[in-house]
Amino acid sequence: MSILTLLTDFGTQDTYIGVMKGVIFGICSTVTIVDLTHDVAPQDVVAGRFHLESAYRYFPSNTVHLVVIDPGVGSDRRSIAFETAQGIFIGPDNGVMTGIHDSPIIVAVELDRPQYWRTSSPSSTFHGRDIFASVAGHLSAGVAIQALGSTIEVSSLVCFPELFTVNSEGKQQGIVQSVDRFGNLITNLRLDLNLLECWNIHLPDHILPIQKNYSESGVGQLVAIVGSHGFVEIAVNCGNAQERLGIRVGDRIAIDIKGNR
Repeated sequence: MSILTLLTDFGTQDTYIGVMKGVIFGICSTVTIVDLTHDVAPQDVVAGRFHLESAYRYFPSNTVHLVVIDPGVGSDRRSIAFETAQGIFIGPDNGVMTGIHDSPIIVAVELDRPQYWRTSSPSSTFHGRDIFASVAGHLSAGVAIQALGSTIEVSSLVCFPELFTVNSEGKQQGIVQSVDRFGNLITNLRLDLNLLECWNIHLPDHILPIQKNYSESGVGQLVAIVGSHGFVEIAVNCGNAQERLGIRVGDRIAIDIKGNR
Protein backbone atom coordinates (compact mmCIF):
# COMPACT_ATOMS: atom_id res chain seq x y z
CA MET A 1 0.00 0.00 0.00
CA SER A 2 1.36 3.44 -0.96
CA ILE A 3 0.69 6.58 1.07
CA LEU A 4 0.50 10.12 -0.29
CA THR A 5 0.16 13.25 1.84
CA LEU A 6 -1.34 16.51 0.59
CA LEU A 7 -0.51 19.96 1.94
CA THR A 8 -1.94 23.06 0.25
CA ASP A 9 -3.33 26.55 0.79
CA PHE A 10 -6.46 25.77 -1.26
CA GLY A 11 -8.94 25.51 1.60
CA THR A 12 -12.00 23.31 1.31
CA GLN A 13 -14.59 25.72 -0.08
CA ASP A 14 -13.67 25.01 -3.70
CA THR A 15 -13.13 21.81 -5.67
CA TYR A 16 -9.35 22.17 -6.17
CA ILE A 17 -8.43 19.43 -3.69
CA GLY A 18 -11.08 17.03 -5.00
CA VAL A 19 -9.88 17.55 -8.57
CA MET A 20 -6.27 16.85 -7.59
CA LYS A 21 -7.34 13.66 -5.85
CA GLY A 22 -9.28 12.65 -8.97
CA VAL A 23 -6.12 13.00 -11.06
CA ILE A 24 -4.11 10.97 -8.55
CA PHE A 25 -6.69 8.17 -8.29
CA GLY A 26 -6.97 8.07 -12.08
CA ILE A 27 -3.32 7.02 -12.19
CA CYS A 28 -3.10 4.99 -8.96
CA SER A 29 -6.46 3.94 -7.58
CA THR A 30 -4.96 2.05 -4.64
CA VAL A 31 -3.04 4.93 -3.02
CA THR A 32 -4.06 6.11 0.44
CA ILE A 33 -4.25 9.92 0.56
CA VAL A 34 -3.75 11.75 3.87
CA ASP A 35 -4.70 15.43 4.05
CA LEU A 36 -2.14 17.16 6.28
CA THR A 37 -3.96 20.48 5.98
CA HIS A 38 -5.43 22.71 3.29
CA ASP A 39 -5.88 25.68 5.62
CA VAL A 40 -2.47 27.29 5.23
CA ALA A 41 -3.09 30.99 4.64
CA PRO A 42 -3.06 31.80 0.90
CA GLN A 43 0.48 32.04 -0.51
CA ASP A 44 2.03 31.62 2.97
CA VAL A 45 5.13 29.65 2.02
CA VAL A 46 6.71 30.17 5.46
CA ALA A 47 3.78 28.58 7.32
CA GLY A 48 3.55 25.81 4.73
CA ARG A 49 7.21 24.99 5.31
CA PHE A 50 6.51 24.69 9.05
CA HIS A 51 3.57 22.30 8.56
CA LEU A 52 5.54 20.04 6.23
CA GLU A 53 8.62 19.98 8.44
CA SER A 54 6.49 19.18 11.48
CA ALA A 55 4.62 16.29 9.86
CA TYR A 56 6.67 14.30 7.37
CA ARG A 57 8.83 12.34 9.83
CA TYR A 58 5.75 10.61 11.30
CA PHE A 59 5.02 8.74 8.05
CA PRO A 60 6.57 5.58 6.61
CA SER A 61 9.80 6.12 4.71
CA ASN A 62 8.22 5.31 1.32
CA THR A 63 5.54 8.03 1.61
CA VAL A 64 5.11 10.58 -1.18
CA HIS A 65 4.59 14.14 0.13
CA LEU A 66 2.89 16.60 -2.23
CA VAL A 67 3.02 20.30 -1.33
CA VAL A 68 1.21 22.95 -3.37
CA ILE A 69 1.67 26.43 -1.93
CA ASP A 70 2.68 28.17 -5.08
CA PRO A 71 2.38 31.95 -5.43
CA GLY A 72 4.75 31.77 -8.42
CA VAL A 73 2.63 29.29 -10.40
CA GLY A 74 2.99 29.85 -14.13
CA SER A 75 6.28 31.71 -13.76
CA ASP A 76 9.77 30.37 -14.43
CA ARG A 77 10.07 28.80 -10.96
CA ARG A 78 10.89 25.11 -11.25
CA SER A 79 8.63 22.17 -10.47
CA ILE A 80 10.72 19.65 -8.55
CA ALA A 81 10.80 16.33 -6.74
CA PHE A 82 13.49 14.92 -4.50
CA GLU A 83 14.03 11.75 -2.52
CA THR A 84 15.41 11.31 0.99
CA ALA A 85 15.55 8.32 3.31
CA GLN A 86 12.27 9.61 4.80
CA GLY A 87 10.21 9.93 1.64
CA ILE A 88 9.76 11.63 -1.71
CA PHE A 89 8.75 15.30 -1.84
CA ILE A 90 7.03 17.08 -4.74
CA GLY A 91 6.27 20.77 -5.13
CA PRO A 92 7.35 24.14 -6.41
CA ASP A 93 10.98 25.14 -5.94
CA ASN A 94 10.15 28.22 -3.87
CA GLY A 95 11.53 27.40 -0.41
CA VAL A 96 8.42 25.65 0.91
CA MET A 97 10.47 22.48 1.38
CA THR A 98 13.32 24.19 3.23
CA GLY A 99 14.24 22.06 6.22
CA ILE A 100 13.59 18.85 4.36
CA HIS A 101 16.66 19.85 2.32
CA ASP A 102 18.67 19.42 5.51
CA SER A 103 18.20 15.67 5.23
CA PRO A 104 20.61 13.95 2.86
CA ILE A 105 18.97 14.00 -0.56
CA ILE A 106 19.45 10.89 -2.68
CA VAL A 107 18.34 12.48 -5.95
CA ALA A 108 16.57 15.68 -7.05
CA VAL A 109 14.87 16.24 -10.41
CA GLU A 110 13.13 19.00 -12.29
CA LEU A 111 9.72 17.78 -13.46
CA ASP A 112 10.31 18.55 -17.12
CA ARG A 113 8.93 15.41 -18.81
CA PRO A 114 5.38 16.10 -20.03
CA GLN A 115 4.57 12.41 -20.50
CA TYR A 116 4.09 12.31 -16.72
CA TRP A 117 1.90 15.43 -16.60
CA ARG A 118 -1.87 15.35 -16.96
CA THR A 119 -1.49 17.37 -20.15
CA SER A 120 1.44 18.65 -22.17
CA SER A 121 -0.19 22.12 -22.05
CA PRO A 122 -0.72 22.66 -18.32
CA SER A 123 -2.83 25.48 -16.96
CA SER A 124 -0.76 28.52 -16.01
CA THR A 125 -2.72 28.75 -12.73
CA PHE A 126 -3.20 25.13 -11.64
CA HIS A 127 0.05 23.15 -11.74
CA GLY A 128 -1.30 21.32 -8.68
CA ARG A 129 -3.71 19.51 -10.99
CA ASP A 130 -1.80 19.33 -14.25
CA ILE A 131 1.76 18.62 -13.08
CA PHE A 132 2.12 17.87 -9.37
CA ALA A 133 -0.91 15.61 -8.83
CA SER A 134 -0.14 13.65 -11.99
CA VAL A 135 3.51 13.17 -11.02
CA ALA A 136 2.44 12.13 -7.51
CA GLY A 137 0.11 9.55 -9.00
CA HIS A 138 2.87 8.07 -11.14
CA LEU A 139 5.25 7.93 -8.16
CA SER A 140 2.58 6.20 -6.09
CA ALA A 141 2.12 3.70 -8.91
CA GLY A 142 5.81 2.81 -8.80
CA VAL A 143 7.45 5.03 -11.42
CA ALA A 144 11.04 5.82 -10.40
CA ILE A 145 11.76 9.43 -9.51
CA GLN A 146 14.64 9.51 -12.01
CA ALA A 147 12.14 8.89 -14.84
CA LEU A 148 10.17 12.06 -14.03
CA GLY A 149 12.72 14.67 -15.02
CA SER A 150 16.26 15.89 -15.40
CA THR A 151 18.59 15.51 -12.45
CA ILE A 152 19.45 18.81 -10.74
CA GLU A 153 22.06 19.79 -8.17
CA VAL A 154 20.81 19.69 -4.60
CA SER A 155 22.68 22.95 -3.94
CA SER A 156 20.49 24.67 -6.54
CA LEU A 157 17.24 24.10 -4.61
CA VAL A 158 15.67 27.28 -3.26
CA CYS A 159 15.99 27.55 0.53
CA PHE A 160 14.93 30.25 2.95
CA PRO A 161 17.83 32.10 4.54
CA GLU A 162 18.57 31.42 8.19
CA LEU A 163 15.78 33.20 10.07
CA PHE A 164 17.42 33.58 13.46
CA THR A 165 20.77 34.70 14.82
CA VAL A 166 22.68 34.23 18.05
CA ASN A 167 25.06 36.98 19.12
CA SER A 168 27.90 36.93 21.62
CA GLU A 169 25.58 37.95 24.47
CA GLY A 170 23.40 34.90 24.04
CA LYS A 171 20.51 36.67 22.36
CA GLN A 172 18.42 35.12 19.59
CA GLN A 173 15.99 36.61 17.12
CA GLY A 174 13.51 34.59 15.15
CA ILE A 175 10.14 34.92 13.46
CA VAL A 176 6.61 33.67 13.98
CA GLN A 177 6.41 30.94 11.36
CA SER A 178 2.83 29.80 11.94
CA VAL A 179 -0.33 30.51 13.93
CA ASP A 180 -2.43 27.48 14.87
CA ARG A 181 -6.22 27.37 15.24
CA PHE A 182 -5.93 28.19 18.94
CA GLY A 183 -4.12 31.44 18.14
CA ASN A 184 -0.78 30.14 19.44
CA LEU A 185 2.19 31.93 17.87
CA ILE A 186 4.73 29.31 16.80
CA THR A 187 8.23 30.69 16.34
CA ASN A 188 11.16 29.12 14.51
CA LEU A 189 13.30 29.13 17.67
CA ARG A 190 14.39 25.94 19.39
CA LEU A 191 15.76 25.67 22.93
CA ASP A 192 17.28 22.91 25.02
CA LEU A 193 14.44 21.62 27.22
CA ASN A 194 16.90 21.25 30.10
CA LEU A 195 17.79 24.96 30.00
CA LEU A 196 14.37 26.60 29.75
CA GLU A 197 14.79 28.40 33.06
CA CYS A 198 17.72 30.34 31.56
CA TRP A 199 15.71 32.19 28.92
CA ASN A 200 13.16 35.01 28.59
CA ILE A 201 11.07 35.80 25.53
CA HIS A 202 10.66 39.46 24.63
CA LEU A 203 7.47 40.85 23.11
CA PRO A 204 6.24 44.42 22.79
CA ASP A 205 5.24 45.37 26.35
CA HIS A 206 5.90 41.84 27.71
CA ILE A 207 8.84 39.79 28.96
CA LEU A 208 7.88 36.15 29.51
CA PRO A 209 9.79 33.30 31.13
CA ILE A 210 9.57 30.03 29.23
CA GLN A 211 7.40 27.54 31.12
CA LYS A 212 6.95 23.78 30.88
CA ASN A 213 3.20 23.73 30.15
CA TYR A 214 0.14 25.95 29.77
CA SER A 215 -1.15 25.36 33.29
CA GLU A 216 1.86 27.01 34.91
CA SER A 217 0.08 30.28 34.13
CA GLY A 218 -3.42 31.36 35.13
CA VAL A 219 -6.39 31.37 32.78
CA GLY A 220 -6.11 34.34 30.42
CA GLN A 221 -2.40 34.85 31.05
CA LEU A 222 0.31 34.89 28.39
CA VAL A 223 2.66 31.91 28.42
CA ALA A 224 5.74 30.91 26.42
CA ILE A 225 6.45 27.19 26.13
CA VAL A 226 8.21 24.71 23.86
CA GLY A 227 5.47 22.99 21.87
CA SER A 228 5.24 19.35 20.77
CA HIS A 229 6.90 20.34 17.47
CA GLY A 230 10.03 21.47 19.36
CA PHE A 231 9.65 25.21 18.70
CA VAL A 232 9.05 27.99 21.20
CA GLU A 233 5.45 29.19 21.03
CA ILE A 234 3.55 32.01 22.68
CA ALA A 235 0.04 31.28 23.90
CA VAL A 236 -2.71 32.56 26.15
CA ASN A 237 -3.94 29.97 28.63
CA CYS A 238 -7.50 29.25 27.40
CA GLY A 239 -7.25 32.25 25.06
CA ASN A 240 -5.88 33.49 21.74
CA ALA A 241 -2.37 34.99 21.66
CA GLN A 242 -2.66 36.30 18.10
CA GLU A 243 -5.79 38.29 18.95
CA ARG A 244 -4.25 39.53 22.20
CA LEU A 245 -0.93 40.65 20.72
CA GLY A 246 -1.73 41.39 17.07
CA ILE A 247 1.36 39.48 15.97
CA ARG A 248 1.37 37.85 12.53
CA VAL A 249 3.39 35.25 10.62
CA GLY A 250 6.74 36.80 9.72
CA ASP A 251 6.91 39.14 12.72
CA ARG A 252 10.16 38.98 14.68
CA ILE A 253 10.48 37.58 18.19
CA ALA A 254 13.51 37.94 20.50
CA ILE A 255 14.65 35.70 23.33
CA ASP A 256 17.64 36.13 25.57
CA ILE A 257 19.34 34.83 28.67
CA LYS A 258 17.50 35.96 31.81
CA GLY A 259 18.70 39.34 32.99
CA ASN A 260 19.88 40.61 29.57
CA ARG A 261 18.19 43.76 28.30
